[in-house]
Amino acid sequence: MTSDYGAYSDQELTNLLKLGDKHAFSEIYSRYKLIMHNHAWNKLRNTQETQDLVQEVFSKLWAKRETVNIGLNLSGYLYTCIHNQFLNMVVHKKVRAKYIDSIAHYSDHAPVLTDHLVRENLLKKIIEKEISQLPPRMREVFELSRKQHLNHKEIAEIMGISEETVKKQMTYALKILRTKLGIGLYIAAYLFYRGQ
Repeated sequence: MTSDYGAYSDQELTNLLKLGDKHAFSEIYSRYKLIMHNHAWNKLRNTQETQDLVQEVFSKLWAKRETVNIGLNLSGYLYTCIHNQFLNMVVHKKVRAKYIDSIAHYSDHAPVLTDHLVRENLLKKIIEKEISQLPPRMREVFELSRKQHLNHKEIAEIMGISEETVKKQMTYALKILRTKLGIGLYIAAYLFYRGQ
């Protein structure tokens, strides 16, 4: 790296980010990761969820770098992203809780066969909803692996990326799903896709 990105202003880094400059993105990440982590921690008080929240915000920033409207206040933009992502997480938790309550209700009142089908369909909806929320390329890697049963090499060839990138995307995807679904539903998702 010939330039000292640490000396650049937020506005300069933002302009370089829009051009796809990875060093500018790295500098933004280094400059704001601790501040973002503190904002998220104050809302969540959970280490894993805090890390996932910050990771998600930066992943979206890079994925939408060409079209995102950051304006003149990068720190304000990132703070708003953390807040919005936190609200999304709360909404997803409430939706998941609602589905789980529905499963519990049906298990108490529905006939055995209907109960089994309803629970299976509800589980599928929960799992598919969380998969659909993954960043686009990460979701594509996950679905090629779990739904098409392709190995890392095959996925790398199809998507034009390295096997190492495929491996990282799968690791992140599984980590996000494990956090969002909870261990019980995560295991259900694993068994469901393994059996397809």
